[in-house]
Amino acid sequence: MSSDIDAQLQKMIDNMPEKTGKTLDEWFVAISAAGSEKHGDIMKLLKGEYGVTHGYANTISNLYRQKAEGGLPGEDDLVEAQYSGAKSGLRPLYEAIIREAAKLGADVEIAPKKTYVSLRRSKQFAIVQPSTKDRIDLGLNLKGVDPTDRLEGGKVFSGMCTHKVRITTKKDINTELRSWLKMAYEQS
Repeated sequence: MSSDIDAQLQKMIDNMPEKTGKTLDEWFVAISAAGSEKHGDIMKLLKGEYGVTHGYANTISNLYRQKAEGGLPGEDDLVEAQYSGAKSGLRPLYEAIIREAAKLGADVEIAPKKTYVSLRRSKQFAIVQPSTKDRIDLGLNLKGVDPTDRLEGGKVFSGMCTHKVRITTKKDINTELRSWLKMAYEQS
């Protein structure tokens, strides 16, 4: 893992001049000149005055505010924040899940976000999220797989996954879970 910007975000930044008319640095200058500091104010400025789409406006605003706060947090910092305080006891479960994912292949990318960790290959196949102080939710993208009592179906994580498994102990990281994780990896 590195602390570099993830590939998806970098692609948005690279496409920004074509899609929005300005580079990221040019947007930072425009936001600064407008005196906007809050996310909502920046969004109104970008969408209202400049006609920037919601996705780009949100990305520009988040990056501007992160820069103002000292820069993007590193991946290790993101994971550390997720598993701190009341959720610190979940860290061994997280580490065990990551070890299982890494065994799937050298092309597994572990990409921490603010509230979860994305597991990707050519596309995202799973999400690891500390949902409560006692539980990690493993979101999986499994096409054509019926839900079970343990493998919950439906739009999980705002539609980013098709299924979810609740993990509360190391016993939950068993052969069944490994097979679902492998299947999600193979489908990605």
